Amino acid sequence: MPTHYVFLILAILFEVVGTSAINVSQGFTKLVPSAIGILCFVTALFFMSLVLKVMPVGIVYAIWAGLGIVTITLIGFVVFGQKLDIPALIGIGLIVAGVVVINVFSNSAAH
Repeated sequence: MPTHYVFLILAILFEVVGTSAINVSQGFTKLVPSAIGILCFVTALFFMSLVLKVMPVGIVYAIWAGLGIVTITLIGFVVFGQKLDIPALIGIGLIVAGVVVINVFSNSAAH
């Protein structure tokens, strides 16, 4: 796997952990989850900046946002007990399909 994809996966993971921490921070009123959230977001942006050296910003952001949405939605369902209805599942499926199309069929992600 190319290094920039490893950095993109790390950016997504840090963003997801940061989003989860901010959810637990109760509007930045709890210090530890707030600090974890901010640190994770800064780290995610650092890794994303490394990816942007070799991939176009629109493609990077589409993959980052799409996979981040899917992952945080699954965490919301499993960890936080948030429910998903059929339209939400269809929408998430379309997001996944879009990320797959970009990575499998588009030359725009080529560096």
